[in-house]
Amino acid sequence: MQKDDLLRLIHDPNLLPSDEQILISRIAGQAATMDMPCYVVGGFVRDLLLGKPVNDLDVIVEGDAIKFGRSLVKKFGGKLTTHDKFHTAIWHLPSTVLGQRLQPASLDLITARKESYLMPGALPTVTPSTIEDDLLRRDFTINCMAIRIDGAHFGELLDPLGGQADLEKGMIRVLHPRSFIDDPTRIFRAIRYEGRCDFNIEPETLALINSESLDGVMRLSGERIRHELDLIFEEANSSKMIQRAGNLGLFEKIHTDLPLFNPEYLDFLDMDPTLDIPASRPAIGYMFWLMDLMEDGIMSIAERLSFTSDLTYSVWAVSQLKKSLPFLINSRPSVWSYALEKLPLLSIYVVYLASRESALLDYLSIWRHVKPHTTGNDLKARGLPSGPRFGEILAQLRAAWLDGQVKNPQEEKELLNTLL
Repeated sequence: MQKDDLLRLIHDPNLLPSDEQILISRIAGQAATMDMPCYVVGGFVRDLLLGKPVNDLDVIVEGDAIKFGRSLVKKFGGKLTTHDKFHTAIWHLPSTVLGQRLQPASLDLITARKESYLMPGALPTVTPSTIEDDLLRRDFTINCMAIRIDGAHFGELLDPLGGQADLEKGMIRVLHPRSFIDDPTRIFRAIRYEGRCDFNIEPETLALINSESLDGVMRLSGERIRHELDLIFEEANSSKMIQRAGNLGLFEKIHTDLPLFNPEYLDFLDMDPTLDIPASRPAIGYMFWLMDLMEDGIMSIAERLSFTSDLTYSVWAVSQLKKSLPFLINSRPSVWSYALEKLPLLSIYVVYLASRESALLDYLSIWRHVKPHTTGNDLKARGLPSGPRFGEILAQLRAAWLDGQVKNPQEEKELLNTLL
């Protein structure tokens, strides 16, 4: 791509918001003053060339990113968090820079570096280097491009491995044969990019997802694997990606009990709850994925993937509720409510999506909000001493409302008189 064409993309507010254009301009000016080559890289360049709005903004310098960050703070304000081991810094931007209100709230500043792996799947050892070395440490050719932004070089594209050509072909290609062995999380990322962009994993790259590289997945920590799975579930096209991951043999390497994703549930991954229930796409994904397993399998997988206690309980609740449905069918609303009231709302909603049992939706939308008019203070005023009887009476009044035995406050008072 010619420099003028690239500059037009950079200055397109539909691709790069004006405040980010201003931010890049300020950074570029400071880099030129310090005679420090400066680049935007990776996802920024990929999405820009695809004509998509840019979300990632990482800045790489040939030199000392921490020193560069301190100079930005001195000139424009804000705060700097440094990571000396990796030669990186996070610039927490001030609310305005030279009178311009800017987003994002923070920006990663990275020293151009090269990486080496002491063993497959381990975190890399980092040493400062050139932009060429930095690009060569990356995962795929489409992420192996940079745009230089300092001084007269602003808008120059650096594409050493043909990333632009692979973008045009719709290909996901690794940089070298040991890529997946060095970092097995790249297998998950290949699946994400393929599904997100509607690309294809290039045949030789696909052949590298083999027994040797898949064995590396077993050495990854639960946190790293769950992070990659979370990212898949966050994608708009997650159903296609999770199927692809299973077909490539990832799941059996993560845990021997981890099943293929039930295709009957795939459509629900892209359904957003319409009720007032806190939800996350990864949580919904794990619930559908594991709901048909036995309790021991769920607990073992939760431990392997380092689930939080809340997520573990929510997945367990989905499984238990789905298995209990046959015993609850045709029950009174009060019985349903008693069975459901201790369970996470999102777990109930997921089982509703899978079963279409109308009582579950009734509970979520109506029954859980039903409460008697009588309160604990009212019972005290009637002379009832504090104790477990308070809860029993209030529960009986609520059940009467739920089951239609009480239809107005007067009928509730009459029932209360019989209970006291």
